[in-house]
Amino acid sequence: MPTLDINEIQRILPHRYPFLLVDRIIEIEAERIVGIKNVTRNEPFFAGHFPDFPVMPGVLIVEAMAQAAGVLVLKSIPDRDSKLVLLVAIENARFRKPVVPGDTLRLEMSIIKRKASVAKMAGRATVDGVLVAEAEVMCKLADKDEQPAASS
Repeated sequence: MPTLDINEIQRILPHRYPFLLVDRIIEIEAERIVGIKNVTRNEPFFAGHFPDFPVMPGVLIVEAMAQAAGVLVLKSIPDRDSKLVLLVAIENARFRKPVVPGDTLRLEMSIIKRKASVAKMAGRATVDGVLVAEAEVMCKLADKDEQPAASS
């Protein structure tokens, strides 16, 4: 099974430190991907979440899952340098156990439905084989030159 290191991931995803939340891809197939996030004490979010009991925020676990999904979507398209994968929906998110410094987060994403520019995926995040989070995410392919709508 092919693997992607951090340099190859950065050639696919536009995210950069401190917001790139996938360190390695260890499995990739046509409709499934498995990524790894090594959670370390020096993550910037631990300074405030929580100083005396560091826990990775659930929204960042879902973001890491979505980034792994983004690698799967972008890797399969030839003009990926002109595209972004935008997260448009999160459904059925559940957080089962805290993720703490020293954990290795395994991010497993599988395509449920896929159309030309939209993909819905089911995801599971585990640590040492134990389910810590799960969610369904919907991603949309967008052209990089499209301007996002201004919020008021």
